Formats: sequence, C-alpha cells, structure tokens
Amino acid sequence: MTSTPAEASSRSDRLQELLQIAPVIPVITIERVGDAIPLARALVAGGLRILEITLRTPAGPEAAAAIIADVPEAIVGIGTVLTPQDLARCSVMGARFALSPGATPELLDAAARSDMPFMPGIATASELMSAVARGFTTVKFFPAVPAGGIAALKALAGPFPQVRFCPTGGVNEGNAPEWLALSNVVVVGGSWLTPEVDLRAGAWDKIADRARLASALIRFMPR
Repeated sequence: MTSTPAEASSRSDRLQELLQIAPVIPVITIERVGDAIPLARALVAGGLRILEITLRTPAGPEAAAAIIADVPEAIVGIGTVLTPQDLARCSVMGARFALSPGATPELLDAAARSDMPFMPGIATASELMSAVARGFTTVKFFPAVPAGGIAALKALAGPFPQVRFCPTGGVNEGNAPEWLALSNVVVVGGSWLTPEVDLRAGAWDKIADRARLASALIRFMPR
C-alpha cells in the first residue's frame, strides 16, 4: 500500500523545507565513532546543518545516532540506503531524511509506504520515471559527473520540469557553483568537505573553514 497523495505531499514538503537550509549537503563516511560529534559540530559551526551520514562503514549507524543525540543543531540524513531494511533503520535511528545511490523497485515501494522524507538515486530518465511514478519529485542524481554532468541535468529539465535534483558524485568546490546555478538543482552533495586526512588528524578547524566556504555558495543559486 502506497501513501495517500496528502501523505506524499507532506513528506515532499518536509524534504523541501530541509533542503532550503543550506546549498551543500556534506556526504560523510565515518570510520571512528569518536569522530562523529566533533565533526558534526565543526560543520554546524561553518553553517552546514544538513548532514548525510552514510552506511558505508560499520561505524555509520552509531555515528549517526551519536550526532542526533548530542548535536541537536545538526539535521541528520542517512545515506547509502540500499534496501527496505536500511530505510526502516533510518526511522529507528531518528534520522530526518534518507538518500540512496540508486533505487530498486522494492526500495521505491517501501519508501512510498514510509513517512520518511526520501531522495532516491537516479542516473537515467527511465530510473527517474520510476521514482516520479511513486511520487518522488526530488531525487539524488548519482554519480553526477559520470552520469552526464550538467548537460544531462539540463536535458532532463525538459521532460521533467517538476523534478528537483541533488547532484552528488564528482561535485566539488570548484564546480559546485555551476551546478547550483541550474534552476532544477535544489542542493548539491559532496565529500570534499570532510576529507579522510582531516578526519584522521582531527582537523576540525579546517573542516569548519571549508564548511563556511561551502555555505557561501548559496549566492550562486537562482532566486
């Protein structure tokens, strides 16, 4: 059973409200749970409150839970959601939203039944059609650069004028302004904000400075 149109609209509205908070979502892979709280505080101090904590490592779920519990200013989403079971875990952890790099029919169906704001990952028009058919009009474009880059999103704008995108994968501080200038891009995702070398060194000041620069990218977005 899918959600009703009103429920789908509410879920979409809540996602859109979250995505208006900052122009960039840091895509974070945490190896050590002890890094989670100081990392989140550094990003929030730099003006980035929306965080994607991926499920790529065993530490991911515990790290996300620690941030949710101890950094209330942070708005935590769970990334690398691959299965309906992963999606169910997001609610248990207290996540505010969830993202996937792609989307199977089973995951899309589970997300359509869920109250969790969700961004399915798409790389082609056919995948986007499957997401839109289930009520998802804000999606993750992944991997953004290998999947066709800015030219691909400009092409998708024609047949899908109602869709908004979060390009992720190959987006960096150098090309983010060009992505954000597109009218169908609502936010970008990137791992450049939290490089592994800085995480290992506990270089939280460097991460906060990088976040401040990323926060300022809002000036490139159409208003």
